[in-house]
Amino acid sequence: MESILKSAQKFFNTIGYIFIGYLLILCFIYPTFVDSEFSTWYTISLLLIISISTFAEYFIGMVYKVYLQAQQKTYVAAGIQSITTILNTTISIILIKFGSSIQIVKLVSAFIFVLRPLVQNIYVKKKYGINLKNVKENYELKQKWDGLAQHIAAVIHGNTDMTILTIFTSVAEVSVYSVHFIVVRGIKSLIQSLTGGIDASFGDMYAKNEHENLNRSFKIYELFYFSIVTIIFTLTLCLIIPFIQIYTKGVTDVNYYRPAFAYLLVLSEYMWAVRLPYSSITLAAGHFKETKKGAWVEAISNIVISLVLVRKFGIIGVTIGTLVAMTIRTIEFMYHSAKYILNRDMKYAFIHLGITILETAIIFILSNIIIKDIVFTNYLIWIKYAVITAIIAILVTVCLNGVIYRKQGKELIKILKRNIKKREV
Repeated sequence: MESILKSAQKFFNTIGYIFIGYLLILCFIYPTFVDSEFSTWYTISLLLIISISTFAEYFIGMVYKVYLQAQQKTYVAAGIQSITTILNTTISIILIKFGSSIQIVKLVSAFIFVLRPLVQNIYVKKKYGINLKNVKENYELKQKWDGLAQHIAAVIHGNTDMTILTIFTSVAEVSVYSVHFIVVRGIKSLIQSLTGGIDASFGDMYAKNEHENLNRSFKIYELFYFSIVTIIFTLTLCLIIPFIQIYTKGVTDVNYYRPAFAYLLVLSEYMWAVRLPYSSITLAAGHFKETKKGAWVEAISNIVISLVLVRKFGIIGVTIGTLVAMTIRTIEFMYHSAKYILNRDMKYAFIHLGITILETAIIFILSNIIIKDIVFTNYLIWIKYAVITAIIAILVTVCLNGVIYRKQGKELIKILKRNIKKREV
């Protein structure tokens, strides 16, 4: 096992070095080709600060995060991520209230997020007695270059928005994006905790050719996952604007009230969440080579669309690029998993997506009827509205899914009851 981890660490280090090269290229391009109201050092320093936590992930914590996933203990990584997200949000609020610059806010955030891979590293080493220092690397990772290509594409895609905004817009727009993304990042961490470890189970079934069991288990998981994702992301869609209004209350130098941008950002990450069951089972089956092109299509389409739209539409144009790219990649994973792994018609995935959209629309409309006369002046009012919206979201989702997916719903309830009894014992 330690030999495998050593090879994986070397692989992630390679990705880290590539990311450094990518960042250096950006730092060269900016002063050479871009005119800005801000100094070259001002923008380059912001790029470097934003990248600190990413460096830490690849060089310190990524291999241990993967190890926790393989051990089906993703809740540990999710817990660490949740704590750092809450800590970052709290400290960012304090710094913004005291008028700190965007550099200071992002620098503090970067160091807080460095804690995540660092704690993962320490936890795994202490818990499992793993030390990779003197381990010989005698294990060859299969399809590692295909995996590397996918990861590079994912890194480029994941950093496209912030990079383009930093180069082509003002620091105020970067600040608006960052504040909104704090919310989205927390939601993404929560969603990832729902899929963590499940890919190992599906991968084991696929490797043993247990296709019938795989299909049955995946259908039940789809129902559970989409129900939770619908509730969480619809709540985010309804609550993000009131939250941002309270969060940035008293800030007058930048307009943080951007409903169109907020909705597009949440919808783009919603589309990312839709893909996770299908991407998890595809990558668990080891289909890195088969889906490599899709990763680059996603990254390149995001860059091209964002560059075309950023001049005219600014922050909204960049988010449209992300939404389109996310949708393309999600459809690819839905198609690939249906045809090559689950051996089923792709319509099942589209039916789930269609029902999710219907439930989201119903919840959003009902929520907006309630919000019509509410003035959000403090967090207490926001929490009351959040509780009411959560009740509506749960009732709508459970009722509709209970009617449409009656068979899978009964099996899911049996599984949940069985797990509860095991924990009680």
